[in-house]
Amino acid sequence: MRSAYMLLFLLLASALSGCASVNLFPDYSEPLREFTLEGTAEPKVVLVTVRGTLETGPDEETFREKPGIVQETVSQLDKAAADPSVKALVLAVDSPGGTATASDILYGELLAWKEKTKAKLVVCMLEVAASGGYYISLPADVIVAHPTTITGSVGTIFIRPKVVGLMDKIGVDVDVTKSGVNKDMGSPFRQPSREEVEMFDGIVGDMNSRFLSLVAKHRKLSDENMRQVSTARVFTANQARKVGLVDEIGNIDFAVATARKQAGLPENARLVVYRRTEYADDNPYNSLLTRMASQPALVDLGAAGDLLRRRTGFYYLWEPGY
Repeated sequence: MRSAYMLLFLLLASALSGCASVNLFPDYSEPLREFTLEGTAEPKVVLVTVRGTLETGPDEETFREKPGIVQETVSQLDKAAADPSVKALVLAVDSPGGTATASDILYGELLAWKEKTKAKLVVCMLEVAASGGYYISLPADVIVAHPTTITGSVGTIFIRPKVVGLMDKIGVDVDVTKSGVNKDMGSPFRQPSREEVEMFDGIVGDMNSRFLSLVAKHRKLSDENMRQVSTARVFTANQARKVGLVDEIGNIDFAVATARKQAGLPENARLVVYRRTEYADDNPYNSLLTRMASQPALVDLGAAGDLLRRRTGFYYLWEPGY
């Protein structure tokens, strides 16, 4: 209730003030603009941050939708590709992964960006770059992990709710009329048959074989290291470097310096970002593109709310809370 009262207070304050000092609903029609974080030389290194769960749809909030992570990332890649002075890109990844399709889209977009621009790509892993977060890192010329990064989780998971036990307890049932025996496979309202379990295992295996084949293609791991990676375990930065999942360990400044070196740029080559809003004292750890007022949820369900919002589907995702 406190969050609801706070939101009502902000709405009333904005209406009574007669001014636009509180912008609860920012306009995403503003185009991306370039801002320089450091450097003075004309060649540019672009910093793009991918933070959060990877999904193809928009980012849904209490009263509105905003551009999703795939849309925003592709917009930045397109802007960088249109600028011939961009010679390298640093992709800062802080993501546990997401849907298989969103991960594959960003992987393909990054590959296409490299082919189109002939520029260098360096990934800088932050807190977590696991599963789909690692998947999108594969096109990099160099992968840099922060000393405390958790990465790996090279695997596929099928997530779906299951309420059949609860329904039995409360005496609720669902009638289904279907055209084929497998039409409602994966339904949360009944137990899966043995054949359905085998079919889902086959789908997961097929998607996972693609993930593993891309790791083998880009990373050239030994058979023993590939065996470890294929268990879908996570690794610390040091462990990941030992098995060949990452190349270097360092912070984001190290990743930027590596990108300049890879592209043969001077040390004072400009580091730029794309934003819709200018931020005072901006720095590489700012992942926001648009300034907005905080919008507290009317009801905060915490981890349970995250689980309820997770759509049924196939994921390259590491979320041990589920």
